[in-house]
Amino acid sequence: MEQATIIGIDISKRSFQLHGATEAGDPVFRKKLSRSKLLAFLSEVPPCLVVMEACGGAHHWGREIIGLGHECKLIPPVYVKPFVKRQKNDSNDAAAIVEAAQRPTMRFVAVKSEAAQSDAMLFRTRALLVRQRTQTINSLRGHLAEFGLVAPLGAGNVVKLHGELETARASLPEQVVVLSELLLAQVASLSERIARLDAEIRTRAREREEVRRLMTVPGIGPVCAMAVHAFAPPMESFACGRDFAAWVGLTPRQHSTAGRQRLGRITKMGQRDLRRLLVLGATSVLRYARRRAELDDPWLRRMLAEKPPKLVAVALANKMARIIWALSVREETYRAPAAVGVASE
Repeated sequence: MEQATIIGIDISKRSFQLHGATEAGDPVFRKKLSRSKLLAFLSEVPPCLVVMEACGGAHHWGREIIGLGHECKLIPPVYVKPFVKRQKNDSNDAAAIVEAAQRPTMRFVAVKSEAAQSDAMLFRTRALLVRQRTQTINSLRGHLAEFGLVAPLGAGNVVKLHGELETARASLPEQVVVLSELLLAQVASLSERIARLDAEIRTRAREREEVRRLMTVPGIGPVCAMAVHAFAPPMESFACGRDFAAWVGLTPRQHSTAGRQRLGRITKMGQRDLRRLLVLGATSVLRYARRRAELDDPWLRRMLAEKPPKLVAVALANKMARIIWALSVREETYRAPAAVGVASE
């Protein structure tokens, strides 16, 4: 019996389908194992390439498999789907993973460390609490608007809404006051938890040199810098800054043919949270820049004079992504561009 040089694993919660193949792609074995028996089986197999889809739990299993002496690679599920033959089942999925991994131009996902996934959990927990706070505030505003109490949008205006509630307390039904205070207490509790997580993010950001370098870029704060550290793969895996911007989803979508370039809106592929943070950071830079009489950045001055603000914000986010790649690869800090007409010393 030939020895398998590549093993594709279709993972799930309790059962795992394995497909072993030779370097030429010939099947060697097909096996279904329970969760508790996977590592025991792989520990008896000679070192080979193990491939899985980059889905829930894949990074954990990747670390465990690497610890056994195997090489492990993860493939985005969207790249595996075209290789599934006819009916979709666990056996065909495992075979498709092997076939996709043997393509010479296939792109893989780096296995994340426990520290990186811990940072990702910190960021996602904060994002969840922010969404819950926004939902609670919107619910409170909607309910009180039915009784004539209106306040501007934003978490910072909850104090005004609380003041309106206290002023009109005597004219409101008792149940409305009680429920409103319940929602206000929920908002205060969520704000306190978010503040604690923000402090934790700032502390972790100060402890890491690579994160501090990213924070020197205008528009990138501790949250965005930590998100880059948590979600982005190693920058060395990208050939240039544009490749990283394309991975984030900030490059135009192409629909070109016959030598004619047709570019549309940004692709919005890649990491959604990181893309959102970069656009928000670019928007804050533009908000500050438009208040000033003169702009130090000649590129930004020209773009604001020729393009709509929202388009400029996305273009600036693309530029920030390329700057992030350059600073990470070269291990440098950000240097502001020199103004036109000013000679460098």
